Amino acid sequence: MLPAAAVFHFPWEINSVQEGESVRTFGRLVCYQPEDSRATLSAQHASTQHQVVIQTSFVEPFDAIVGAQYIVLGEIEHAEGCGVTVRARVLNCVDGVNLALLQKAISEQRSFLKERERKETDGPLPADPT
Repeated sequence: MLPAAAVFHFPWEINSVQEGESVRTFGRLVCYQPEDSRATLSAQHASTQHQVVIQTSFVEPFDAIVGAQYIVLGEIEHAEGCGVTVRARVLNCVDGVNLALLQKAISEQRSFLKERERKETDGPLPADPT
C-alpha cells in the first residue's frame, strides 16, 4: 500500500503535525551526520530561525551539500532526545529556488484546496431551470 499524499508544511509548522502523517517541507542544509543518518534543515520565518531534523536512512547514500536548499518528503516521527523528526523518503537539492515564490505557491495551493473542499461539502449547485 502506498503512503498517503503529503501536504506541504512550512518548517515552522512541523511541530504541530501528528506522528505518522506524510509531509513535504524545505530548508537549507546546515548539518549532516552520516554516522547517525541525520540531517538538519533550517529556515527563517520573521525573525526566528526554525530547524527540522531529518532521518536520512531511507535516502542514503546521499551527497550532502551543506548550505544548499532541500525539499524533503517523508513521515513525521517523534524521537526521544530530538523531538519531531521527518523520516525522509525523498530528499532533493533545489538550490537556487526562489523561497519567497515557493512560500507564496504553498499558500495559494492551500487556499485553492480549502476552497475546493468547501465547495464539495456544500454539495452541487441546483440546476438553472431556464
